Amino acid sequence: MVNMDTELHTRRVVHPTERVVTGRLVRLMEGYAREVRVGQPALVAVLTAAGVVGLLLKVVRALLSNGGGGARRSFKELKKGPEFLVTPVRVRDTTGRLVEVELHGHLPQSALHPGDHVQLTLRAQRDTDLAPRIERIVNLTTGQLLTPRTATLWSHLGPALLLQAVLGAVLLFGVAACSALT
Repeated sequence: MVNMDTELHTRRVVHPTERVVTGRLVRLMEGYAREVRVGQPALVAVLTAAGVVGLLLKVVRALLSNGGGGARRSFKELKKGPEFLVTPVRVRDTTGRLVEVELHGHLPQSALHPGDHVQLTLRAQRDTDLAPRIERIVNLTTGQLLTPRTATLWSHLGPALLLQAVLGAVLLFGVAACSALT
């Protein structure tokens, strides 16, 4: 009888601990969606400041007898953060180890191909069970410098809501400053 354990020569996939890994791209695995966490204190502060300007806009619209504005997203929708694509990437480093890292966000399809010689700059994630995240890729085969981008809290909230929150904060500070001076 043949012992199957001794005949298997598969190499284990490891998570690298180095900040920079150089090697050959082996495989881009199937991607999946992960949600960005939205901190409730930051969200409450932005919505409160934006609410001040929102109230003023409602009063102005009522005085001008102009119809309502656009639809607003609910607190529940804003609290549920944006999703971004996570693609596990396997690379054989210069020592022959098979390492797995995560690519967050999107890159052009033609940017990486199996067999490309790459240099990856990595950052550890908060959850130590997860593979390190790729911050920057230098494709040494093509000479491309690639930086994956993901959704953030600020892009999720949107420029209109953030501008409204800034105006509301300025208004609140102005009213507080006037109250303190008188």
